[in-house]
Amino acid sequence: MDLDPATAAWRWSSLRVLDLAAGASVRFSTSHDEILVLPLAGSCHVRCGPEQVRLAGRRSVWEAPTDFAYAPPGSDLVLSSEHGGRFALPGARALGSDLPFRHHRADGVQVELRGAGNCSRRVANYCMPATFAAERLICCEVFTPSGNWSSYPPHKHDEPGPQESELEEIYYFEVAPGPSGESGIAYQRVYGTPRRPIDMTVEVHDGDVVLVPHGYHGPSMAAPGYDLYYLNVMAGPGERAWLVTFDPAHEWARAAWATQAVDPRLALPAAPASRAGQSADQSGGLAAQGRQP
Repeated sequence: MDLDPATAAWRWSSLRVLDLAAGASVRFSTSHDEILVLPLAGSCHVRCGPEQVRLAGRRSVWEAPTDFAYAPPGSDLVLSSEHGGRFALPGARALGSDLPFRHHRADGVQVELRGAGNCSRRVANYCMPATFAAERLICCEVFTPSGNWSSYPPHKHDEPGPQESELEEIYYFEVAPGPSGESGIAYQRVYGTPRRPIDMTVEVHDGDVVLVPHGYHGPSMAAPGYDLYYLNVMAGPGERAWLVTFDPAHEWARAAWATQAVDPRLALPAAPASRAGQSADQSGGLAAQGRQP
């Protein structure tokens, strides 16, 4: 899957998902974009000019957060994987800065719990304004246990101002299979305002992508029996900030979280044995945050 601004008919956000066979490698330039190399499943080596890092990765998105690499615009990269895997390359069109190529360890990734009750979810804040330096790119991943709703209450970020950022957003989904291997399902809602209408409720499956050019988005609904994962990629023309406006018709729902417990299924799973030494605490500081979308 290769989604660039031209394909999406917008200006800033991009996402490429690479499936590499064992022993395979791929060369590419980041061109006008800054990107992350973020393992979804598997490990890899990333070479950027004379520098090379090994990403320990993970067996799947259902494990604890992964380490990742950042590459600035104009980088020539070689990505190779001894055992194969799937790798996300979230990106943002950037003007070019002095930020270097670098590796971010898994144990430095901030993880937070948002919501409560059946709105509980776990978020890995890979490349958020408060957690990792970038020019425009904003990126996180969300784990939603089966039967729960996330990206809720519905919120938007399409108008620049002191209370809201202007950000294009990509949702990349993976849905856990059922007990007999049947394909899992989930649902995503996107809707607009009278001035900028959009109206979409879609069934999503493993590997699907939903684009949010504007409007309210949420909930992301994990069907009973199927855990839900999604990677969010955001970028826009203004200051790098994640500011949202909630739909006033549904914002009241957040007040109920104060009296509800967080879903116990959100405890971080154990790291694989190969990473246990460096990843005993994958959270980088696990925090409970009940107010964000």
